[in-house]
Amino acid sequence: MSNGQDQTLRSKTEDKYTIERVGFRADGNVELRGNLYIPTTGDGPYPALTLGMGYGGVKEQGALPYAEAFASAGFVVLFHDHRGFGESGGIPRQDINPWRQIEDWRRAITFLESRPEADPERIGLWGSSYAGGHAFVLGATEPRLKAIVSQVPTISGYQQGLRRVTPEKRAALEASFAADDQAQLAGEEPHRIALVSDGSVPASYTDPEAVSFYLQPIPDGLWENNVTVRSTRAARAYEPGIYIERVSPTPLLMIVGDNDRVTPTDLALQAYQRALEPKELLLFPGGHFDAYLGEFAATSGAALQWFTRHLMHDKSSKENCSA
Repeated sequence: MSNGQDQTLRSKTEDKYTIERVGFRADGNVELRGNLYIPTTGDGPYPALTLGMGYGGVKEQGALPYAEAFASAGFVVLFHDHRGFGESGGIPRQDINPWRQIEDWRRAITFLESRPEADPERIGLWGSSYAGGHAFVLGATEPRLKAIVSQVPTISGYQQGLRRVTPEKRAALEASFAADDQAQLAGEEPHRIALVSDGSVPASYTDPEAVSFYLQPIPDGLWENNVTVRSTRAARAYEPGIYIERVSPTPLLMIVGDNDRVTPTDLALQAYQRALEPKELLLFPGGHFDAYLGEFAATSGAALQWFTRHLMHDKSSKENCSA
C-alpha cells in the first residue's frame, strides 16, 4: 500500500461485526496484512485487541475462532500475519526473527490506535505459543497495553532446546548453523528445514499432534512447510520468560496445558510463580495444541473474561472518574 497509508482491501459483514482486510507499513517498507474485526452493535470507540500467532504459523491455522469470539463480544480485533508469513509481505519468506516480530507488533498496536473505532486507552494483547512469549516482552515494555493474555507460551528457548535436541545431535545442529552462515556469506539464500515432519526428513517438530495441526487444510498459498535454519538458531536463543516479572502492573492471564511438551508445562508454571500481581492462571487438561482444539471453549472463554474484566469498562464511568 502506497505512502504507508492504511487502506481497506476488502470487507465482509457478519451479524455482530464486519471484517476488513487491512494493511499497514512496518520497518523496511514491509506491509503487514491481516483482518480487522469491527463490532456492529453498541457505540464506539470500542475496546481493542491485537492478536498474534505462534512459531511458523498463520492466523488461519486454528486461531481465527479466537478473533471471532472476541469480536462477537464487542471488541475491535486486529489479527495480523507476521512478516514473511501468510498475507504479510517480507522476504525471505518463512523466516522467524522474534525481535523483529515484536517490533512489527508494536506497529500493529500503533495502527490499532489510529483506527477511530478503537479506544486507544483500552488495548489488550493475545499471543499464543511463540507469540505467547512475545506477549511477555510487549507486556513488559508497552504501557499502551492494558491487559495481556499469554497462551501456551514459549518461556526459554535454551531450556526447550535441551529437551528437543539430544546431546549426540547437538554437534550436527550447530554445524548446520555454521554452514548456513557460510552459505549466506557466499551469497546464497538462507538454508531451510521442514517445519513439521513425520521423521522422514529433519524438521522443527516431529510430534504427530504438531504435524496434524500445522498440516490442517487452509487456503492455498498462505503457508509453506518450511522455515529458515536461522529461525531455529534464533528460537534457541530466545528467552522471553525473563520479562515476566516486568509485566506488572499490567494484568496478565497465562493459559497453560497440563501436559504441554512443546512449550513445557513446568517451565510455564515456574514462570507464572515469578510473575507479579495482577495475574491469573488457567491450567487446562491436555497438550499444546489442545488449547486451539478440544479446549477452545475453555481457553477462549477465560481470555474473553479477562479482557472483559480489564477493558470493557463503561465509558461514562471512565469520563466521570476523569472529570
